Amino acid sequence: MNTTTAPSPLLTAIVPASGRALLGALFLVSGVGKLAAPAATQAYIAAAGLPFPLLAYLGALAVEIGLALALVLGYRTRTVAALMAAFTLVTAFAFHFNPADQGQVIHFLKNLAITGGLLQVTAFGGGALSLDAWLGRRGDAVGAKA
Repeated sequence: MNTTTAPSPLLTAIVPASGRALLGALFLVSGVGKLAAPAATQAYIAAAGLPFPLLAYLGALAVEIGLALALVLGYRTRTVAALMAAFTLVTAFAFHFNPADQGQVIHFLKNLAITGGLLQVTAFGGGALSLDAWLGRRGDAVGAKA
């Protein structure tokens, strides 16, 4: 006997939007910090041994500000979340993979957890309170009444 009940429409509308807002806020704060300190950010990228610090800096800004805003708004949510998940996984290994440093291990695991959250958004879409739902893109807004 199946005793599960369907979640309420209010819950299925608010939870995905809240999740997108919380994930997006993390990236937006980081992006604004990078925007405020371009030289220090590029020096950190160079110190990590990555090539083309300016290009990497501009790419990080595009993800952390541009894609984060798209995620919060629920615009092309699945594609945006997948791109952000890939970026987050790459940054975990490029900047935080140092098993000898417990602080870096925590940052590494945090990035893996964020990647997992973004993969959930990739799998399940932006939900009913998203631009995708409003614009009628069913593929990106699973669960929305489009």
